Formats: sequence, structure tokens, C-alpha cells
Amino acid sequence: MVATRPYADALARLRATKLRPTRQRLALAKLLFSGADRHVTAESLHKEARANRVRVSLATIYNTLHQFTRAGMLREVIVDSTRSYFDTNTSHHHHFFCEQSQLLEDIPSGAVSVGTLPPPPRGTSISRIDVVIRVHPR
Repeated sequence: MVATRPYADALARLRATKLRPTRQRLALAKLLFSGADRHVTAESLHKEARANRVRVSLATIYNTLHQFTRAGMLREVIVDSTRSYFDTNTSHHHHFFCEQSQLLEDIPSGAVSVGTLPPPPRGTSISRIDVVIRVHPR
């Protein structure tokens, strides 16, 4: 079995999107993409980074998450005016959001059917439809 460098996958992802592999970007990409798909907030990633001894400011976390989103590495899911999640699963799918626990959960692709849509404003086209179904415990 051939051993790979600890940051090889993170480095490959950054190079594929033409983002310069800075120390912070490499460390955050390694945290985000090592393992199963997941949803993070800037605050939760900052806490995880600190627990893993990655020295990075919350402002850098926000900037990096938005850079990764623009590069197509993440998908931003806005659940309300004060909270955004960043999803490592960039495929087309929707979400359940539990209002009590603040957890975001994927809904499998094809499980939601969107009916008739109005035509978009002149000179525009629909790029994506995001459905967030809010739930709460009984």
C-alpha cells in the first residue's frame, strides 16, 4: 500500500479549482473534505480548526468558505438572515432544517418535486432551486 501525503487530497482539490494552496486553505480543505459529506457553519469550522491546532481567525474562515463556494467546492445553504451553512455535497439536492437543534440534513435528490414555476424576469434564467424544509420535534 502506498502512503499518501496528509494534504494530498486537499492540495489536489485546490489545484483543480485554481485556488492558491495557502497554509490556511490547505488546512481547512483537509478538515472539510476528509470523510463524509457534511454541513458546517463558519463558527463550527473555526471550533474544529482550533481543536485540531489550526491557527486561523474566524474572518479567514468566512473568507475561505466563500472562496471555496465561488470555486464550486462548497454549496452555501442560507437558512435565515443570520445563518448560513456550507455543504460539501455540491450535487443537486434539498435540505431539512431542524429549528430546535439547528441541524441541516440532506434530502436525497429526486425526493422533492417542484411544480410550475413562474417565468424568470426578462434577461435572466433560473440557475438553481433551493428547498429548505423546516422541521421541529413533536
